[in-house]
Amino acid sequence: MTIIMKHYLTFFCLFWGFIITQNSACQSRPPVNTVKTGLDVLREQNFEQFAGKRVGIICNHTACDKTGKHIVDLFHDSGKCRVTVIFGPEHGFRGLHADGRTIHDETDPKTGALIYSLYGTIRQPTTEMLQNVDVLVYDIQDVGARFYTYITTMSLSMESAAKHGIPFVVLDRPNPIRGDLTEGPVLDMNFQSFVGPHPIPIRYGLTIGELAGWIAGEILRKNDATVNLTVIKTEGWKRSLWYDQTDLPWISPSPNMTTLETAVVYPGFCLLEGASLSEGRGTDAPFLKFGAPWIDAQQYADALNALRLKGIRFKPISFTPVSIPNVAYKPKYENQLCGGVEIQITNRDELRSVAAMLIILEKTRDMYPENLTIRSSLNRLYGSDKLGAALTTGKTSVNILIDGWQKDVENFTRESEKYYLYD
Repeated sequence: MTIIMKHYLTFFCLFWGFIITQNSACQSRPPVNTVKTGLDVLREQNFEQFAGKRVGIICNHTACDKTGKHIVDLFHDSGKCRVTVIFGPEHGFRGLHADGRTIHDETDPKTGALIYSLYGTIRQPTTEMLQNVDVLVYDIQDVGARFYTYITTMSLSMESAAKHGIPFVVLDRPNPIRGDLTEGPVLDMNFQSFVGPHPIPIRYGLTIGELAGWIAGEILRKNDATVNLTVIKTEGWKRSLWYDQTDLPWISPSPNMTTLETAVVYPGFCLLEGASLSEGRGTDAPFLKFGAPWIDAQQYADALNALRLKGIRFKPISFTPVSIPNVAYKPKYENQLCGGVEIQITNRDELRSVAAMLIILEKTRDMYPENLTIRSSLNRLYGSDKLGAALTTGKTSVNILIDGWQKDVENFTRESEKYYLYD
């Protein structure tokens, strides 16, 4: 049993990992770039800066080096420091819980460290949890979208670190959908939530380390809080790179984010969760398939293709969402046959998924006015009530919304440039 548990986390990294994106519908890729994550860099430095420290680690299954070894194993086996606490985000420390499911605290059998969930009633490290921590380390692969809850977990953890005077170290990783493309409305703080913590666009164009710098400078500092932040940079990554243009293995950041192609469309197509359309949860391609029982697949595909959206085409399909253990819990239209479409990405560089989804939702409303309904969750995801109002009343074209967010996005990009760590 001891031998099995010794490699427990490495197993999960390998289990989740190395689902290399096959971007078959996209253009050919340029040569792969050699990239080291912050964890790879730290390993090469032999964890010297943590010598003698009691370390709390905020991570999940994605926190592996290029050989597949997990951050907790690497810190523990280094002999330089002691891992005292592990914090897990949504989906859990091992990434095995479906969206929104309750996660219980436990003890890591290898290190003896307490494992606390930061997804549930308690969403940031407490004084009690931090009593044996000298430094907090954050290492989780992000996907570059505002409503991916890992960034909220990081932000709340930075608040706790600032409050308790504990240094906060981010081991940086690439933004998988590039760092030079920004899109979508900036969050209206009247709609702040766990899926919308800060006034940033849906697709914010920063690495997780750069975003941490922005949070420290634009949020915490303005609230009279100071965090001792260190970012251990990646090496070899450039802002213009997609994840599959690096030599890093793809480890699914969450159960429904199984490919890079999914991450490419996710900033826009996650908005489907706020409407009466299945976003494909409970199928083999969440966010790359969508529809409903009341949709005629061929008619719908023809109508969406007639929109001539840049970088994307639609194939008519039928699908039946089902519950999948640890992946999809009672998805929309469970066990019901749905008509819909499958996305084919023709040029990911041209695709603007947020704008595309607004146009798709408007067309769906026009085609199925009696069937398409809007959920209150759309306001939280979009970051304001403007989209919901436009779709519900029909008084505002979504193109006006798209035009309207451009200035805010430009302002955010100019503001965030001072936190750039990469060219």
